[in-house]
Amino acid sequence: MTPAPSWGFHTVNTAARSLLAAAVLVSAGTAPAHATGSDDGRRAGDEGAASATVLRAALDVGLLNKTVDVPLTSTLNEVTTRDGGGTERRTALTARLDGVQGGEPFSVLRAQVADAEAGHDASKSWGAVTLADARVHVPGLPLLSVVELEKVTARVECAAGERPVAEANVLGSVRALGKRVTLTAGGPTVVTVPGVGEVRLELSRTDTTSRTAAATALELSVEVDPLDLGVAEVAGTLTVAEATCTAPPAPRDEPAPEAEEEPDPQTQTVPGEKRPAGPELAATGGDPATHYLVGGAAVLLAAGAATVFALRRRG
Repeated sequence: MTPAPSWGFHTVNTAARSLLAAAVLVSAGTAPAHATGSDDGRRAGDEGAASATVLRAALDVGLLNKTVDVPLTSTLNEVTTRDGGGTERRTALTARLDGVQGGEPFSVLRAQVADAEAGHDASKSWGAVTLADARVHVPGLPLLSVVELEKVTARVECAAGERPVAEANVLGSVRALGKRVTLTAGGPTVVTVPGVGEVRLELSRTDTTSRTAAATALELSVEVDPLDLGVAEVAGTLTVAEATCTAPPAPRDEPAPEAEEEPDPQTQTVPGEKRPAGPELAATGGDPATHYLVGGAAVLLAAGAATVFALRRRG
């Protein structure tokens, strides 16, 4: 018997290995792919903001019949939050002005409670102010309070996709230049004291838009010239308990899920129909053609193995 050429065995063996590799590649190539992402529907850098201030003073002090004019500004517990989110809070109880009273610091406000807080996160921004048992002074009247307040509050909240909220309240008694006053929402309350000056008080003002809110508990316009001596004439405004906010943008709507394709009527299983007996195959994540490709590769691989076996027996 003539021995089989050696090249036949190697050729068949190589073909068998190629078929096996092809079967593996077909199985691996049909694995489903999954896209990943972290987009929450917001634009980078487009965030909310908030602020809160217990007292803001903008005064013009004229000394010696206005031969010397000194603009003075001061804030107490002003907090602002913007990029990055978080919360800011301050609780100092005294506001001072420098440059008046012979160079000595002048106390504009003293209070038992003076709390300002502002913050924001991805869903909303907010600000709140509480001031209690407070006395406000201006230069030239160190012993007489321009205004005395029992309690005032201001609060704002701006949530994404919702209508902003703004509230401001003056609670308890109010005194201006030593006089007890009743504040009304219909207009300013004016208090005049001869030989001292005049104070105009605006009660609780709020404002909202589609994304912003602002609240001010009390605003005072002050004109003071003690005893009409022209030693220290003071004019300006005092804003008490102020808060503002801007809402972060609402997330964009998620796209509607795509409708699933209807199965081919030719491949549907009729209820009660018996399926041909046969081994169950595990799902591979590929399409139906995958099973035919893998099955074909297995048949070719088996045929190659049978040929190798036959050649060996002949040898």
